[in-house]
Amino acid sequence: MTAASLAELAPLRPFATRDGTRLDVRAAFSEDEAVLESFFENVSAEDRRFRFLAASRHVGHDQLYPLTHCDHWRTESFLAFDHESGVLVASAVLACDAKMETGEIAVSIRNDWRGRGIGWAMLDLLGEEARKRGLRRVISIEDRDNHAAIELERERGFVPRAIDGDPRLLLLEKRFD
Repeated sequence: MTAASLAELAPLRPFATRDGTRLDVRAAFSEDEAVLESFFENVSAEDRRFRFLAASRHVGHDQLYPLTHCDHWRTESFLAFDHESGVLVASAVLACDAKMETGEIAVSIRNDWRGRGIGWAMLDLLGEEARKRGLRRVISIEDRDNHAAIELERERGFVPRAIDGDPRLLLLEKRFD
């Protein structure tokens, strides 16, 4: 599939971050596996561990497959590209439960693009998409050591709580009631 035909399937949505960085966001498809693999090589080892809740030097096919083979309703994987350079700078996922009440979210940002408001923009996008789908809430499961993500999510209205049986993890929840 060519870039032009991908654009027809998943038109680019312009997004601006709070510092003015312009992003083009679209859904991910199977043809994006290589670009996502390269993207995760530019995400810090610690952030890869936080995203997949496991240490990994390389994000391979088994981890990328769910990000590139979505049904585009119950599960959606978003790619955010820098508008100027076309570089993939962020990956975000919304995975809904069978009842379409709760969606779990996850966001990763290239190490050299952190601190530009991209996390805020991606959380806003995921919240907007969750509302479109009629979800009542979104959750994020974070390692307690992921202070940056926990603080960002709290700033965006997420409420943290402990996860029974796993003192290492924290569940953050945002309700849309």
